[in-house]
Amino acid sequence: MTKLLVSDDNPNGAKLEDILRILRNDIIARCNASVATHERETEKVVANNMRILNLLTECIDLAEASTDILVQAYGVEQAAKGIARRPDAVQENAA
Repeated sequence: MTKLLVSDDNPNGAKLEDILRILRNDIIARCNASVATHERETEKVVANNMRILNLLTECIDLAEASTDILVQAYGVEQAAKGIARRPDAVQENAA
């Protein structure tokens, strides 16, 4: 069972790209407070966070591409559930 992501067991979960965007926004908000300080340690932390932000943006792009693939392969309803299989496969697995 997933805790954050949408799944069969967690239909109210979020899409991966949405969680990554929230995380990216939190890091940006936290960086805003750090940028005003010009201490050496803080500069290193800001530099690390900038690198993490770039990686998160790449992750968001990949997650969106995966969602697009799911939509094309299985339709909007299945893609919204984050499920990478056809609806009839769900019924076959339950049997």
